[in-house]
Amino acid sequence: MSQPAAKAAAEPLLIREDKSGVAHLTMNRPAQRNALSRDLMDAMQAEFAHIAEDRAIRVVVLTGAGPGFCAGHDLKELTAARAEDDRGRAFYEATMRQCSALMQAIVHCPQPVIARVHGIATAAGCQLVASCDLAVAADHAKFATPGVNIGLFCSTPMVALSRNVARKHAMEMLLTGEMISAARAVEIGLVNRAVPAEEIDATVAELARLIASKSAHTVSIGKRAFYEQLEKPLAEAYDYASEVMVKNMLARDAEEGIGAFIEKRDPKWEDR
Repeated sequence: MSQPAAKAAAEPLLIREDKSGVAHLTMNRPAQRNALSRDLMDAMQAEFAHIAEDRAIRVVVLTGAGPGFCAGHDLKELTAARAEDDRGRAFYEATMRQCSALMQAIVHCPQPVIARVHGIATAAGCQLVASCDLAVAADHAKFATPGVNIGLFCSTPMVALSRNVARKHAMEMLLTGEMISAARAVEIGLVNRAVPAEEIDATVAELARLIASKSAHTVSIGKRAFYEQLEKPLAEAYDYASEVMVKNMLARDAEEGIGAFIEKRDPKWEDR
């Protein structure tokens, strides 16, 4: 094996860098536009599991190496599985289960997850953006669920997409497969902000810093409650949210935060 090939083989599929309570995860398959291979999804699931138990981490930023954020599933990997006796059925079933588990791991992660989208986010890559709690895009980034163009409807990306944008906007993306701009993604609620490329890092850093300054205990309670109540009928949602508020009121950080507000001082969080 040549030295360049050996070096390429040693490159990690996922890079983690921690700074000031923020875990930066970088999908590292730039030549493949960070397509979600089974191995990359394995690495991402493992890292989100570690982060969920890491009390030093208060926010997660997810991004991709190279020119693209994530181009979706690795179609070459999926196509190779057709050579199996079952025409790939077992591989496809395992891949879709794994992808669904990864998206849910992001939602269930106690820490807020911010997608830093500097390039294209298509198919399962668009699903990743929709699964993150917040998203900041460079103004030249583009988004699509283009499966319909190749005879493979983006059914699993549809789950996250339809929970982020209005029904007709989601259906337009799914039925046409056309790219939409970052500005349009902001309009329909897929991302929070679209900023000039040179400002994306500063924007993400400030957003992460602001969230990290809050009580991690309170933020984790709120994130979980947000997703739980969304799936409930109105009356049940209020019952559930009221119960969460009572438990939150009894937490040490709520007592400290309210006391600090009344006493006109900065709170001292203990994350409990």
